[in-house]
Amino acid sequence: MKTITDWTRDEFKAYILLYAANCDFIENRQEREYILSKINKDIYQKIHYELDKDNDYQSIQKIIANIEKFDYSKDEIEYLTTEIMELLLSDDNLDTIEQCVFMMLKKILNKN
Repeated sequence: MKTITDWTRDEFKAYILLYAANCDFIENRQEREYILSKINKDIYQKIHYELDKDNDYQSIQKIIANIEKFDYSKDEIEYLTTEIMELLLSDDNLDTIEQCVFMMLKKILNKN
């Protein structure tokens, strides 16, 4: 399993947003549009392909490794957390799974 990536910051942002969007196994139109407003379509497609191959454990390991790799500041973590919540709220429906995944990602992001 490869947790070390050669991603750019935009590719990592795409991965974490796609992970959040797909946590309930449904990536709806509003979520897709939100992600595409933050990253370009080529990155979206490349990272979506990778995410589709990863299981949850691999995804979390990649997220942790890249947070450490990019050494995000407290403000950058706060902004990324806000973007994740905006994504999850983009369809006006924050279900229990999305709430749990958001809290887990928030803990991971703030731990580093």
